[in-house]
Order: sequence, then structure tokens, then C-alpha cells
Amino acid sequence: MIYGTGIDLTDIDRVFKVQSHLPKFAERILTDKEQIMYKKYSGKRAAEFLAGRFSAKESYSKAFGTGLGAEVGFQDIEILDESSGKPVVTKQPFNGIAHVSISHTESYVMTQVILEERG
Repeated sequence: MIYGTGIDLTDIDRVFKVQSHLPKFAERILTDKEQIMYKKYSGKRAAEFLAGRFSAKESYSKAFGTGLGAEVGFQDIEILDESSGKPVVTKQPFNGIAHVSISHTESYVMTQVILEERG
């Protein structure tokens, strides 16, 4: 049974500008394992990755029903890629299954998260 669904649309350049002015921004958004992935990229691809994880975590918090804040923070959610490139939620506060989709255009990243109860 579906517990919740959330979507988000994020401007990639806006996230890139924040990261440029606040170098610790990526550390605030990304878990240690996500930071390892992020550091493999540069330029536009790095901006897309960071914006994608930011947006996916926003979508997750909407699906969870709390938004980002006291109950769920950026470090509570981890999204890593399988060898095929598919993003997978590997750490989360929800005791169920989290489905995540991340899609980019030249300027924006759109994400969707669906939380599914087990059993």
C-alpha cells in the first residue's frame, strides 16, 4: 500500500550558486557515501548530482509527510546509485520501501519519491 508520494522541481544553477558561495553546502546535503560519489564529478555533472540529491530528499520528506526539518533532515536520507545508474534509497527513517526517480533537463532536476508500506 502506498504511504505517500512527493515530487520536487529544483533549478540546477541555483543549487550550483549556493554551493559556490557556501562550500559546506554539499556536506550539509550529502551523506559521507554520497559525497564520495559527488567528488567524482566536476562542473555541470557535479551540479546536476548535488541538485538531484537535494531535490530527491525534498521529495522524500514530502512523501513522508513532514517536510525537511526537525523530524527528517538531509543526513537521514541516503540515495546511492546501483551499477546500472539507478538511484536507490539506502538509508531512510521510513520503515518501508522507498522508490525514487531523478530526471534532468538542461536547467532543472525533477524528482519523485513513492513510499510503500511493507506487506
